[in-house]
Amino acid sequence: MKKIFLSVIGLYLVVLSSFSQQKTPADTVFKKRKLKFEEANIVSSYYTQDGNNAAVTGGIGSQALTDFSNSIDLKLSKYDRRNRKHNFSFETGIDHYTSASSDKIDPSTISSASYSDTRFYPSLGWRMENEKKGSSVGAGIYFSTEFDYQSFGGNINYTRKSADRSGEFSAKLQAFIDQLRLIYPIELRKQGDEGSAGRNTFSGTVSWSQIINRNFQVLAEGEFVYQSGYLGLPFNRVYFDDNSVHVENLPDSRWKIPVGLRANYFLGDRLILRAWYRFYKDSWNISSNTFQIETSVKITPFLSITPFYRFYQQTAADAFAPYKAHTSADKFYTSNYDLSAFNSQFFGAGLRVAPPGGIINYHLSAIEIRYGHYAKNIDMNADILTLNLKFR
Repeated sequence: MKKIFLSVIGLYLVVLSSFSQQKTPADTVFKKRKLKFEEANIVSSYYTQDGNNAAVTGGIGSQALTDFSNSIDLKLSKYDRRNRKHNFSFETGIDHYTSASSDKIDPSTISSASYSDTRFYPSLGWRMENEKKGSSVGAGIYFSTEFDYQSFGGNINYTRKSADRSGEFSAKLQAFIDQLRLIYPIELRKQGDEGSAGRNTFSGTVSWSQIINRNFQVLAEGEFVYQSGYLGLPFNRVYFDDNSVHVENLPDSRWKIPVGLRANYFLGDRLILRAWYRFYKDSWNISSNTFQIETSVKITPFLSITPFYRFYQQTAADAFAPYKAHTSADKFYTSNYDLSAFNSQFFGAGLRVAPPGGIINYHLSAIEIRYGHYAKNIDMNADILTLNLKFR
């Protein structure tokens, strides 16, 4: 993974050099129509978790997992002949994980194919801003691939500011077309069983943001998500009360409705308070509430800390029951504790350094290190450490 991280940095340096050549008088005349480098973000994170409710082994057993990820996000812009600004973004990421529970798909092997895997996920985005009208339109495409899962996606989006520019309406439509390789637990495999199944996700999001005054801003948002196809995982075991073992079976459709409210309050130049609340409901009878608060405190003009806290609570899906609690009368069944009733807390802090003149040759403009600890009340804990390098 060290080689992956170095290659990501190398890609950034090549791109940066191509947009950092000395300007000529001709460049100055036509600068609005030339592609301009805006910024790049290199993000690396390390995630580790442990618990005792692995879905692969029917809701019991180790949930030990590690994930190391690297991504680079590159942003460019240019103006067209009608003075509209075009923003282009390119992001590519690589995640590598190891999972103790996935190794139990076929316990007879030393290490099964799904014990460790690497996910590659590039994306492209475009947005055109009409600064005179206060509107923009955009689109994006996504791709993600790993050992047993491939996903293709796209979106279109639109924003429009109010006449006085204090409010903004946003709308976004997204679609994901996924293909899942059907890998069953070793004891439940039959000759010719392995194949593939599809999963489709469509969503629409609308939001309104409003500047109340120079210190207070709010945003309200709502979303509707519809999924269809194979919505479970073929290697998740479910043990019934008669000691029989089955493959997880979930409905082939699902709708989700999350609605949220964000608020930012600026207490002078040194302190910002950010609060967020979301209510969620879906057709599997899960409902949840999320509350998060974060502060940004400037210690010096170029050094700030951002402590945060998030509380989450959800009810269980109708199809969920723990190990050996399902019966033959159940039409749908799962022992995946992500669909159980639980509470969780996520808290930590970030440290950001952003000198006005940059850090290294004015190109590295900011460094942020962020740590968070995640804990569920069902015996699962996780830690994540993230490093973000911003270049301009």
